[in-house]
Amino acid sequence: MPFKFERLEVWQLALDYVDLMYHIAEELPSKEQYNLASQLTRAATSITLNIAEGSTGQSDAEQNRFLGMAIRSLMETVACQRLIARRYPVSQELMTKGDQMAQELAKKLHAFRHALGNNQIREEQAPYFVDDRP
Repeated sequence: MPFKFERLEVWQLALDYVDLMYHIAEELPSKEQYNLASQLTRAATSITLNIAEGSTGQSDAEQNRFLGMAIRSLMETVACQRLIARRYPVSQELMTKGDQMAQELAKKLHAFRHALGNNQIREEQAPYFVDDRP
């Protein structure tokens, strides 16, 4: 019997997206293996992990929080893709597909959050002090 998150269309799409990000990372030069390639694949993996972790029977507010983290990780992958496009001759077909999948995944993640309603967990803001002394 599959886990709840495995039945989610957004999680399945995120899995496909991770696979594509690994393909893009594999096209990067070896000098980027521990930098940009690692960052790209870790952020993409984080999307699926946050979707899964948020679906563990917690409150809608908690699931909403994890979906927010998944969206932030998705934006990180998009930023990585933009850096890759500027610096390396990676397959244009892969990059276009990556952009399309990122847009679709973003829409689905936002729709999922919207379906949960306004149930959000607000984290307390820590006071930020600046010492003005010379």
